[in-house]
Amino acid sequence: MLLKLLHRAFLATLTAFALYAITANQSQAESPFQMIRLGIINGPEEELALVAKDVAKTKNLYIQLVNFDDYNIPNEALVGKDIDANAFQTIPFMNAQVKARNYKLIILGKTWAEPLGFYSNKIKSIQELSDHAKIAIPNDPSNQGRALNLLAKANLIQLRKDAPSLPKLGDIAVNPHHYQLVDLDAAQLSRSLDDVTMAAVNTNFVIPAGINPQSALLKEDIKNNPYDNIIVVRQGDENRPEMKILLESFQSDEVKKVMKEKFHGAIVPAW
Repeated sequence: MLLKLLHRAFLATLTAFALYAITANQSQAESPFQMIRLGIINGPEEELALVAKDVAKTKNLYIQLVNFDDYNIPNEALVGKDIDANAFQTIPFMNAQVKARNYKLIILGKTWAEPLGFYSNKIKSIQELSDHAKIAIPNDPSNQGRALNLLAKANLIQLRKDAPSLPKLGDIAVNPHHYQLVDLDAAQLSRSLDDVTMAAVNTNFVIPAGINPQSALLKEDIKNNPYDNIIVVRQGDENRPEMKILLESFQSDEVKKVMKEKFHGAIVPAW
């Protein structure tokens, strides 16, 4: 009798487990949520991405954020299918990487603009910049070009007449004040301010470093800024329904509200 009872109990347990597994699988199969992995850069952009993530949840899309601290990695991760999209770069940056590495990438849409600026711990105005001053600029092609264009616009240097839209250090034709131009990784520039007279720092590194974006000695114009940030996906993925939701979530009123309330013009909508 005891063996029969134990056998029945075992069968009941096995049946219950099987029913639970079937129910769980059905529930998972019927779940309306889609999931994508989105590459972002650490810093204030992550805060905006978290807002977009919450918006996407209301549209049955779960966004898994994958953080990077190096501009050169997210596109490689996207091409390698470690992520499904990224939201960190400007149009010229993407174009430069596509040309250099033959990446098959496409712009999904615009997110925001973050004007590049020159900042200093040693001087209060650009008029105080002395001859032979040490100036740090980014070493990646896109941001280096932006920094050099900004210096040229302020008549601090002159570029070759045939310089590309994103010039390099070698495109400087005249450096009348003999500035010492040092190129560093973009993430290191805010940390270099005690060692140089001024440095060109991207907004997504300015805010985490505790630098007031309004203290820039030189700064790109916000209006008609050619360096709008974008969401990028692999070619062929741009028409996936979840990508449409991703873009709508980033271009939402909720994201725009946080930009205005938290970043006070340092980051502005680009759509």
